[in-house]
Amino acid sequence: MLQFFDTNTNQVQEFVPQDPKRVLMYVCGPTVYDHAHIGHGRAYVSFDVIVRYLRYLGFGVVYARNITDVDDKIIQRAKEKGIDFLTHARAFTESFTQDMDRLGLVRPDIEPKATQTMDEMIHMIQTLIEKNIAYESQGDVYFRVEKFEKYGMLSKKNTKDLLSGARVAKSEIKENPLDFALWKRAKEDEPSWESPWGKGRPGWHIECSAMIKKHLGLTIDIHGGGRDLIFPHHENEIAQSECCNDKTYVKYWMHNGFVTMNEEKMSKSLGNTINLKKLFELVHPEGLKMYFLSSHYRSPIDFSDEDLTSAAKGLDKMYRSMHAIGEGDADDHVSSDYEKRFTDAMNEDFNTAKAIGVLFEIVKEMNKLATKEETLPKARGCKRLLVTLSQSIGLLQKDPQQYFTEIPGMDDIDVEKIESLISKRQQARRERNFALADQIRDEIIAMGILVEDSPEGSTWRKG
Repeated sequence: MLQFFDTNTNQVQEFVPQDPKRVLMYVCGPTVYDHAHIGHGRAYVSFDVIVRYLRYLGFGVVYARNITDVDDKIIQRAKEKGIDFLTHARAFTESFTQDMDRLGLVRPDIEPKATQTMDEMIHMIQTLIEKNIAYESQGDVYFRVEKFEKYGMLSKKNTKDLLSGARVAKSEIKENPLDFALWKRAKEDEPSWESPWGKGRPGWHIECSAMIKKHLGLTIDIHGGGRDLIFPHHENEIAQSECCNDKTYVKYWMHNGFVTMNEEKMSKSLGNTINLKKLFELVHPEGLKMYFLSSHYRSPIDFSDEDLTSAAKGLDKMYRSMHAIGEGDADDHVSSDYEKRFTDAMNEDFNTAKAIGVLFEIVKEMNKLATKEETLPKARGCKRLLVTLSQSIGLLQKDPQQYFTEIPGMDDIDVEKIESLISKRQQARRERNFALADQIRDEIIAMGILVEDSPEGSTWRKG
């Protein structure tokens, strides 16, 4: 039974979708004004695991993730470069897609853009005005927060407390300091669209509501994003969608934890972010994914070079073990306890850290079985199970040989030759031909490679 934490109820809940054959899932995508950073990577790896694992369990998933391609920051960056805002947005959308592909994430089934959803946004705003839940003021349109009694339900914030802490001077435009913008009147030299209230562009919050309504319907099963989106973004989404549609907006809300540096949240505004492209120069993208998954998705990660290196080495070990065993007859009668404990961990609020622990137990048994010729088929059975379970959370997606050629700093190393020699040495050790095994080891060392033996098998690394 799959259970996970629902931000709205603040409890772990059993997952009961509206239709198991069509789970509707939406994740807030990037605002494409710059390259993706480690925080983006952590968020989208987290939700990639959820999509993959739901499909592994047999659920049909319709996965949508948006692109915000018009925004103050996009407009400002485009002005600085002297280019059209859409040209700027397209370039960084492409950059984002490349980074997600390098991380090996499943592409969304639907990836709507804000600029392609203007009609739907305008229609929702018009409906809210007709219901007297929104109002036009000097070309802007605002949502009347007081009209939605459940406002604050997701973030557990009280409107009275919000008002007392607002410290906002009385506005001649807004009726209430808490009212939020659905539509913003046009400014000079900024992109704008025609609307019943004059030229302008949408507020940020209405985008996701309109995209979900257009592509997924009135009620979805899972809505995800980073913890920083709970308030005000997701709170405002609930208010405008439920008031417009008179339906429950989302069944389950999920939020991933921050990536911090020295326990301070990473953000572009603080200038302490790490660009994904820079990280890919230091570690294989799948090694970065292993680093993220070694922590629970809701927990914060305080970035550490040492922890990143350790996670990447763990993944290297998996791939080396897979390659050393090679192909051939496989005995699939592997203990079902591994699969049960793996799924138990994942069914427990997607506990990837615990699940990965089970994967390493499989690797350990696989390597032990591979030391003897008569148990090699069982080792290959372990390998099959390892790959199947790992791929359900987005790991071990590559051929080992390809993986090692993609590791930064391995360009000058003949990985195919090393892996072939390691395999021959493993065979020699199984046959107790230790003289040949030592000879092969010396040949590998001469190539600048260190070989490390253990009771579970051999691994190698650059010296």
